[in-house]
Amino acid sequence: MTESNKLKIFNDPIYGFIRIPNTLIFDLIAHPYFQRLRRISQMGLSYLVYPGAHHTRFHHALGSMYLMQKAIQVLRFKDVDISKEEEEGLLCAILLHDIGHGPFSHAMENSIVEGVHHEHISLLFMEELNQRFNGSLTVAIAIFQGKHPKKFLNQLVSSQLDMDRMDYLKRDSFYTGVAEGNVNAERLITMLTVVNGALVVEEKGTYSVEKFLMARRFMYWQVYLHKTGIVAEQLLIRILKRAKELLKDGVDLSCSDALRFFMTHKISEANFDTSVLEQFSKLDDVDILAAIKLWQSHTDLVLSRLCQMVLNRQLLKIKLKNKPIGNVVFEKHFKQIKSKYNLSDAEAGYFVFRGIIENRAYNADRQNINILRKNGKITDVAKASDHLNLKALSKTVTKYYMCFPKDSV
Repeated sequence: MTESNKLKIFNDPIYGFIRIPNTLIFDLIAHPYFQRLRRISQMGLSYLVYPGAHHTRFHHALGSMYLMQKAIQVLRFKDVDISKEEEEGLLCAILLHDIGHGPFSHAMENSIVEGVHHEHISLLFMEELNQRFNGSLTVAIAIFQGKHPKKFLNQLVSSQLDMDRMDYLKRDSFYTGVAEGNVNAERLITMLTVVNGALVVEEKGTYSVEKFLMARRFMYWQVYLHKTGIVAEQLLIRILKRAKELLKDGVDLSCSDALRFFMTHKISEANFDTSVLEQFSKLDDVDILAAIKLWQSHTDLVLSRLCQMVLNRQLLKIKLKNKPIGNVVFEKHFKQIKSKYNLSDAEAGYFVFRGIIENRAYNADRQNINILRKNGKITDVAKASDHLNLKALSKTVTKYYMCFPKDSV
């Protein structure tokens, strides 16, 4: 009788009711490692641009699981063999695929730890949970790593047309109010099938895939790589960098124990052990925001000013160009700020800096999207489509930016 109490439902604003299919999924969701995702923003500081974008990784994980349930249902209807064990593995893998994200998701991926991708940390969490759940996640881990003999299982979790992407595009579009990013995930899932062990899309779904790729391109340039969002993320990264420098110099800074651990230890893949994982599991957006609120009145001009910029949304000005920004323009702003506030070169570098952003909406070289034609042939979507834009979407677009204080204009 106690087990039936675990088969609960969530009311999701995107899909309606999401059912928890079994007790293992319930216990994973109830675990503190997963509950932490309620305190990790899905879109970093994008709410400074789109006020509604306050949804979390918790929302996204549940939504991705819901879409996976739909995909399993559709594929089984088309006589694709998915055992009960593989079904549970798929649901666990997609539920936990983002559990390794740190505070503000991608914004601080290389600030808290150095060169450790969130997918690697997700795997560490899954392996730790697998021990605690007596090997229940062994199949899920094999699927997540792409080591399962059935290739299409991994493609459902991690590919260019996976349940992760379908949910975040639809969800982020909803919460930002950017309607152009909305994709018909249910329609796309209905068009999926498996040929020779690989995931493909039936030919009648070609236009749906086109819409999906166009929506992805739009969301990247309009939302994820929005210039104001870029400035906010860069300021966040620089706040942590400055705080680390001050701590190294013996300056006292108040913050949570978990945050202090990562600011005073150099953590890489090589030394990311179980004890580090436990510290990481205690870290979320709250630690960062609480620290920023404390540091806004710190005696260090650089740290306090950076914190005030983020808290009060008084951000740096940003110029976004298709060509690299010249040294003459850069030096002009750099020298002006350095002189005005009597800063060293290193200090001025926190307020005047350049960078590059890149995006490719469709990568034909890595787990491409294949279309199953009516004659049985398999064709890459870029070739199957009569839409000229799809070939353009396969090319990497590079843009260059420069940030500087508005009073140096």
